[in-house]
Amino acid sequence: MTVGRGEILGLIGPNGAGKSTLFNAIAGAFAVDEGTIRFDGHDVTALTGPARCSLGIARTFQVPRSFDSMSVVENVLVGALARRASARAARVAALEVLDFVGLGDRAEVSAGELTPPEKRRLEMARALATEPKLLLLDEVMTGLTPSEARAGVDLIRKVRDQGVTIVMVEHVMEIVMPLIDRAVVLELGRVLAEGTPKEIVADPRVVAAYLGDRHGAARGS
Repeated sequence: MTVGRGEILGLIGPNGAGKSTLFNAIAGAFAVDEGTIRFDGHDVTALTGPARCSLGIARTFQVPRSFDSMSVVENVLVGALARRASARAARVAALEVLDFVGLGDRAEVSAGELTPPEKRRLEMARALATEPKLLLLDEVMTGLTPSEARAGVDLIRKVRDQGVTIVMVEHVMEIVMPLIDRAVVLELGRVLAEGTPKEIVADPRVVAAYLGDRHGAARGS
């Protein structure tokens, strides 16, 4: 599978399809047994996660991994220091990113005090502080109210407008389909289908494997 520069690609599929495993392989958390991972003209298959981060790959996690004993801005500093030599410059960058994701007024509170939706924004802020070219978003919409989800969609579009390529895993199809440019559907670790959202929803293999009768009925109405 390939991802185009500046694209928002949706990675969808049932539980166990391999979505998070693929994210871990791309980010360097898992070594691959075969095949090649190429990024921005580089073969990164043998590189460590930090080395891939330095090239411009960042990710969030399905379950947010904040440092709850640290402040919100200190959490983002962890990412900002990957690009900046001084703590002062990293802090300035971290505060700018927090403003960008809507957490500027929470910068000095403990990360443990954040609500679950705020922790997902914190994860995005920490990843964005590394100045990625490619951002891997793992279920950042999970558990959000409709208004929170709309704000999340707006934020993802703002990130793309900054020139960042996005690959996102999301199970809420009503949210992801209007947002993405293209989708890749995984089933049991293999690509089942890929195409525009309209093509994916109309693909009988995808309907049978994942989207289910509700989407099939909607397609036929």
